[in-house]
Amino acid sequence: MSLSKILLRGLSIAVLMMAFLVSAASCGGESEPTPAAPDPTPTPALGDVLTKAGERMAAMTSAKFGMVDEKQTGAKFFETTFKSMEAEVKAPDSFRMLVDVISPAFGFIEIEMMAVGDQAFMKFSKDAPWGPLPVDGVPFNFRGLGGTFSEVIHMVRDGDGAITGNESVLGGPTIRAEGTVQSEQLSNLITDVDSGHTLTLTMWIDEDDHSLRQLRILGQLYDEDGPDTSRLVTINALDVPVEINLPELGSGQ
Repeated sequence: MSLSKILLRGLSIAVLMMAFLVSAASCGGESEPTPAAPDPTPTPALGDVLTKAGERMAAMTSAKFGMVDEKQTGAKFFETTFKSMEAEVKAPDSFRMLVDVISPAFGFIEIEMMAVGDQAFMKFSKDAPWGPLPVDGVPFNFRGLGGTFSEVIHMVRDGDGAITGNESVLGGPTIRAEGTVQSEQLSNLITDVDSGHTLTLTMWIDEDDHSLRQLRILGQLYDEDGPDTSRLVTINALDVPVEINLPELGSGQ
């Protein structure tokens, strides 16, 4: 075989090898297509969430809940400074609550109140005797509380309310909604509020059963409240057994 043919054949093989390598490199360099990002979970409609929440609370038969002065700014309770409250209610018109307050005259004291129907009672310490109390003298209206909670929820729904996020409350997922109301609009819940104050309400609604889990009332319910006063209501249980019986007058039981 002549030298020219040998060189020609070698050149042809080199060209083929080069083409193969270029093709392999091209194929190997192709990246896998990037999967499309999943669509974000759509924000639920405010009206749907709060309508269901209102219906759920209107149907409640009992509840156990607490309230605290979240920022310790000196929220008022009668002529004392409110600290915290634990309460239980049973539909339609029974409740019992224990309120921790600071009295200017006596320091830290516990005030206990209860009512069944049209009869209400109060005592100022654990061992003090029960005394009668006019029902309209109780600062919180827990009669028909489920319906009252429902009304408050609908105020936010029908006003300037908005869904503002999701958070875990009491170990479960909730939808957070916020809106503003005027203090006098809460008079069905807190009987002796002063009018003319704008309040911001934040509600945490259970994602599964649409119950109200927490309610923050930010602002002045009373003229004496500071503008940053924040009362946080936490509902620990709904529709659980609750027994509330009238006390014996003159006893501490």
